[in-house]
Amino acid sequence: MARDVRVILIKLADRLHNMRTLGAVPPAKRRRIARETMEIYAPIANRLGLNALYHELQELSFAHLYPARYRVLAKATKAARGNRREMISRTLDAVKRKLAEGGTRAEVFGREKHVYSTYRKMIEKHLSFSEVHDIFGVRVVVADVPACYLAMGALHALYKPIPGKFKDYIAIPKANGYQSIHTDLIGPYGVPVEVQIRTDQMHRLAESGVASHWLYKDETDKLSDLQKQTHRWLQSLLEIQHQSGDPQEFLEHVKVDLFPTRSMFSLPREKILSLPRGATTVDFAYAVHTDIGNRCVAAKVNGELVPLRQELRNGDRVEIITASHAKPNPGWLQYVRTGKARSKSATS
Repeated sequence: MARDVRVILIKLADRLHNMRTLGAVPPAKRRRIARETMEIYAPIANRLGLNALYHELQELSFAHLYPARYRVLAKATKAARGNRREMISRTLDAVKRKLAEGGTRAEVFGREKHVYSTYRKMIEKHLSFSEVHDIFGVRVVVADVPACYLAMGALHALYKPIPGKFKDYIAIPKANGYQSIHTDLIGPYGVPVEVQIRTDQMHRLAESGVASHWLYKDETDKLSDLQKQTHRWLQSLLEIQHQSGDPQEFLEHVKVDLFPTRSMFSLPREKILSLPRGATTVDFAYAVHTDIGNRCVAAKVNGELVPLRQELRNGDRVEIITASHAKPNPGWLQYVRTGKARSKSATS
């Protein structure tokens, strides 16, 4: 698998076929396979940037794990779609008109939040279905990056943006290469609407991820860079597997590495790295390079010296201080989070 990414694509396609035909197996086995898909296969699809596959695996897993909840939410979503038909149509027309007035050529279409995404938001934020307003969104696809920001400015002039609900994944892409501008606006009738703005190439990458290299032959080197990044990630998993020995421990490492939730800046080169929640400066050092991790003796976060056990926050600027004589410390096992840092600390 680590030698050729296409092996994973075949495995994921096989799992998708299994999930689509899961109704034929006994309930207990159905739930086990669905949980395995939700916890391992769907996150791997997400990590490879296979957006459409990721969401379908999640939806199918949710439907088999909690069939009653899925049916209730799917029915409620369908009813909400009918009730908001006028609002959706009015929003799309207004967006198209505003972009045309500014001379921005764009493809505009509506998108609906997936049932599992709605359910997860209800659970995480303790909301009822009626309190989840952004089940409908707008996607804007333009020609190039400057047009993305022009479109954003036009839409912020059309509808008021919601403070704190803006994410620029073009300037700072996600770990899987995903790029887009996300902004939440107060649409018609006071209903929040999430808008995603991206280029055509970003849209293809968002849907096909690492597979875009084979699907679109005219792509730039950016996609091959994504493949190299994916290959490095797979090699690190292979390394952890060899050093771990225990399948359960390896599985836990993979789960942690599949969910990068924090972005930090590496100094002095200003390289952006994504790490899981709770990651420390030691995790960061190993994410930069194995030799940096092995030889780290101190760290600076936002210009100040901090303990190596310091947990990092989103947007931190980190500088690792190394020494040629330094070696990994087994004591790091008490607080490191990533599989790479744990495996290196354990073998020191």
